Amino acid sequence: MTAKSLIDSLQVLADKQKATFLQRFFKTGKGQYAEGDVFLGIKVPETRQVAKAYRGMALTEVKKVLKSPFHEVRLCGLMILTEQFQKANKADRKTIVDFYLSNTQYINNWDLVDLSCYKILGNYLLDQPRDILYRLAKSKNMWEQRIAIVTTWAFIRNREFNDTLSISEILIDHSHDLIHKAVGWMLRELAKRDEFLMLQFIEKHYDIMSRTTLRYAIERMPEEQRKDILRGIFE
Repeated sequence: MTAKSLIDSLQVLADKQKATFLQRFFKTGKGQYAEGDVFLGIKVPETRQVAKAYRGMALTEVKKVLKSPFHEVRLCGLMILTEQFQKANKADRKTIVDFYLSNTQYINNWDLVDLSCYKILGNYLLDQPRDILYRLAKSKNMWEQRIAIVTTWAFIRNREFNDTLSISEILIDHSHDLIHKAVGWMLRELAKRDEFLMLQFIEKHYDIMSRTTLRYAIERMPEEQRKDILRGIFE
């Protein structure tokens, strides 16, 4: 199970027309958030099938996969890591988490973050200190900041909300739309369990949070209530 054979397996599935579409969709042009990212044009289910075939790959080979310039190859590597983490014992889980955190420079698009961080880092941190998330939230790397907030989805599912709220506060006035969306998404997930707590947070930060964050957070609420909140009415 080598990185080369995995990459060869993926390249057989490449579709130039789909690759062109994906490079536009994921904003890979000059000055855009994923500038320079390169796509093969492979459907996610096909990438997942390859990942399952290579789920026993050694981390030394996974490292080579993550360093690939091709988006779907890196995606496949992260899928392998999530598969390995789910089946690992406690010691091996720590090894996988340490490996994940030492390779965040390759987790450099929103789908790569969202697919992996809460499944690996989030589930690991359920019974561990969470200082690393606050360091990531204060990073100068936007993808590490997105890892910090989306990782808390694992905690939300466990009805633990404090870290989501605290990291949302750190990122609340961020300049990038992809962080606005991630914070709003996690607030919306929190609201499914405790809507009142989410509304308290929004009311407190209403004047500084982006409209994107606000709209994402209240997306599932009744229309009239959404309209009131957008106008700053919380009664």
